Amino acid sequence: MQPKVNGDVSFWYADIGGLPKPRAPLSGDLDVDVAIVGAGYTGLWTAYYLKSAQPSIRIAIVEKEFAGFGASGRNGGWLSGGFGWSREKYLKTSSRDRVVAMQNAMTGTVDEVVSVAEREGIDADIRRVDQLTVATNAPQLERVRAMYDEARSWDTPADRIDLIGAEEARSRINIHNILGAMVVHGTARVQPAKLVQGLASVVERLGVAIYERTAALQIETGRVTTDRGVVRAPVVIRATEGFTAGLPGQKRNWLPLNSAQIMTEPLPDALWREIGWSGHELLGDAAHTYCYAQRTREGRIAMGGRGVPYRFGSRTDVRGQTQQATIDQLHAILVRLLPQTRHLRIDHAWCGVLGVPRDWCTTVGFDPRTGMGWAGGYVGLGVSSSNLAGRTLRDLVLGHDTDLTSLPWVNRAVRQWEPEPLRWFGVHSMYRLYGLADRREEAGLKRSSRLATLADRITGH
Repeated sequence: MQPKVNGDVSFWYADIGGLPKPRAPLSGDLDVDVAIVGAGYTGLWTAYYLKSAQPSIRIAIVEKEFAGFGASGRNGGWLSGGFGWSREKYLKTSSRDRVVAMQNAMTGTVDEVVSVAEREGIDADIRRVDQLTVATNAPQLERVRAMYDEARSWDTPADRIDLIGAEEARSRINIHNILGAMVVHGTARVQPAKLVQGLASVVERLGVAIYERTAALQIETGRVTTDRGVVRAPVVIRATEGFTAGLPGQKRNWLPLNSAQIMTEPLPDALWREIGWSGHELLGDAAHTYCYAQRTREGRIAMGGRGVPYRFGSRTDVRGQTQQATIDQLHAILVRLLPQTRHLRIDHAWCGVLGVPRDWCTTVGFDPRTGMGWAGGYVGLGVSSSNLAGRTLRDLVLGHDTDLTSLPWVNRAVRQWEPEPLRWFGVHSMYRLYGLADRREEAGLKRSSRLATLADRITGH
């Protein structure tokens, strides 16, 4: 199905009247206390918390395009506070108590983002909702139960998650062949572009300079060299997430994994009554090639998934434009889960990249000797994780020894990705195997396919 619009960054900007008016670029060399590269959620939250804690600090953010151009303005709008990484991997370099503390801190980001938005007057269509991970075949139901059991074994509070059966799940959202679901309480839906644009305005109001249309050419100790001049600062923060591989010396640190979305036309009331979804839950499934969806403020369905997962040589997209094959895949997922939507028009399609470390576990770090800091590799959980990263970087930069600075993701060392063509082959093999596993399970396999286990081994997922 052909969308009306393909790319143009994302639908979320069309929803607010178009792309923002660009801010002025850097006009020459500059000296500040903190230089931040990247004006997405990570860079903006870091600036917000640093400036709030120490109003006299001089901060400059340089951004190649405009604030919110990357994943911050293109994501699925899941403010989940979730922990989607391997607890066991963090445990290897930390303790159980610290891993649980990180899990709890992630959960707390939902309340934190909501409270900041309310305090600072950011209207981002935030709505507190539940998150549903649904199962539509026996192996998916097996995985949903395993996810629930693992979460409980890691001290997730009983009032945070539930397992529900087919009838209750269907009463929430009338999904075809639904067998059950895991419910996570205390999550929220957001309009991503509204959140990032609102946060950028707040940061500017606090006195932080944001220089757009200013490309960082080199990041090094004490300076950021751009195409518009040099920013000198004793503290330099790299907040480039999925675009990190485009920086000199960073090609193999984080892999830019592609994710894409489609947006339907607004659904008529009669169709919403047929589908349900009156709770506006965040919706995902337990397929290996999983999807993520939300019901928007104006009654559309946003459906996302991987599509073409990785471009050779860590290349990124062209302003969000995505392949027709990916659009078709996402439309097929939407119709498989909600066949009632088969005749809906697709108004917009877009894609973007998210940062993936080699061990698929997010990190935040700061070296006080060099003044170099970073955060990212959120693997799709950036709306909430970036907030915790910003608060953690505040404490690290200011030299405060806090509960946040002792969490196991802080200064975690991760090995590099393999050179090409190995990483292209590995990632594409992984998703090819995931797709085969899903098809086998849909065809009647009673247990989770071993092909998915093989895919995980290939890339360390």
